[in-house]
Amino acid sequence: MVIKIIIVIAFAAIAVGIGIYSRRHATTVSGFVLGGRNVGPWLSAFAYGTSYFSAVIFVGYAGQFGWKYGIAATWIGLGNAIIGSLLAWWILGSRTREMTHRLKATTMPEFFGKRYNSKGLRIASAAIIFTFLIPYTASVYNGLSRLFGMAFGIPYEYCVIGMAVLTCIYVVVGGYMATVTNDFIQGLVMLVGIVAVIAAVLGNNGGFSEAIVNLSMISSETTEMAGPFVSFFGPDLFNLLGVLILTSLGAWALPQMVQKFYAIKSGPAIKQGAIISTVFALVIAGGSYFLGGFGRLYGGSIEMTPAGTPIFDSIIPTMISGLPDILIGIVVVLVLSASMSTLSSLVLTSSSTLTLDLIKDNIVKNMNEKRQILSMRVLLVLFVAISAGIALVQYNSSITFIAQLMGISWGALAGSFLGPFFWGLYSGRISKAAVWTSFIVAVGLTVSNLFIGFIASPINCGALAMILSLVLVPLVSLVTPKVPFSVLPPHQEGAIDREYDKLIENEAQEASE
Repeated sequence: MVIKIIIVIAFAAIAVGIGIYSRRHATTVSGFVLGGRNVGPWLSAFAYGTSYFSAVIFVGYAGQFGWKYGIAATWIGLGNAIIGSLLAWWILGSRTREMTHRLKATTMPEFFGKRYNSKGLRIASAAIIFTFLIPYTASVYNGLSRLFGMAFGIPYEYCVIGMAVLTCIYVVVGGYMATVTNDFIQGLVMLVGIVAVIAAVLGNNGGFSEAIVNLSMISSETTEMAGPFVSFFGPDLFNLLGVLILTSLGAWALPQMVQKFYAIKSGPAIKQGAIISTVFALVIAGGSYFLGGFGRLYGGSIEMTPAGTPIFDSIIPTMISGLPDILIGIVVVLVLSASMSTLSSLVLTSSSTLTLDLIKDNIVKNMNEKRQILSMRVLLVLFVAISAGIALVQYNSSITFIAQLMGISWGALAGSFLGPFFWGLYSGRISKAAVWTSFIVAVGLTVSNLFIGFIASPINCGALAMILSLVLVPLVSLVTPKVPFSVLPPHQEGAIDREYDKLIENEAQEASE
């Protein structure tokens, strides 16, 4: 217990120290929100990865989908690495950095407002972000607190409050630079931790070969397939694909993820960041889902509901509960690292969005820079408090599992923004009506399914919303008035593409030199 307490206290002290050190970067709006758009590839890549993978992945998704699909759940982690990291950086990175710099956009709603010349779209997207980041943040609290309860015997409520206070301190003081610097250190802890945990869990089950043999003898409730949990695609390929799409393609349009492209240095940094981010995702996401695939070996120890179904959020904590204290301490810090980095990114995104896209010029006129930073700090604390409150209500009422909370959030956010953001970067033929259509369909589909349940899985519902967004935006734009690129005057339409091609040529030349 002493070892575990020392590890956690040291982690908290480092996080707060970095926040205090980074306060000099948080004196301007650009510095507080984006670190002055001068963040290097290592910090950016780790910030992207640690914002991507939190306790939601390690505890919620790895536990639930490892139980359902066995070793085949590793495909989800591979999809996160290739689609959610590598392709996201290659396809979106340079273009996002260039477009947002030219538009002088610091948030995703500001990008929509300036790209489509619409104040309404800016306000609507800000409202969507604030509303649907809350359930995701609540799910982050949930996963972390379960592990703390297992390791220290601390009540859930105290874990939630402690995490909220610690996050507030370093993000309020240091802003974006405090989050990305902490993300880098936390990412290193995550890399070491996941490798150590996988090795320890497999060792407790006689090694990889014996664990696979034992897993192959377990049957599935949904199929007569022999050895379903060691098969290549698992017992339920369709639903496995739904999870892969949601968690991989969703990263392309989540504001807290895309913001990392706004802040990175131009030039070769984006290509370097793509490689670093992909390797990070392979280890963390691939390792987490691979670990979860062995959850069935602990079937006799997993917490069950009165109906006899497993409590999915308890699977990973059960798997690691028998590890040595030093390893449990590392796991706690691993999940604390993943959760803190994601939470800090979420609350910074939400507070900056509300201040810059809703309050400034709409509620408060002539809002100077000092008042904008103050507003973001106050809202940051408020957002943490609201999401912590919802996490407590959710836990005490057992409304839903971590995975479902994340599915609702990602489905509404990425389903609303994926088409408008992607097509808005590359095409000058997208219309306002198409963007509104994407917003309405995604939010309407996600919310109505939450109450009616016409699609059994909210994860599949979210995946469907993303696909519809990509398809509907160009189709609706064919029959409605387009909004050309607003970066330059209308008579120079197309110049942005020539400038972008020139930028790419310069980057290639710098890289070759």
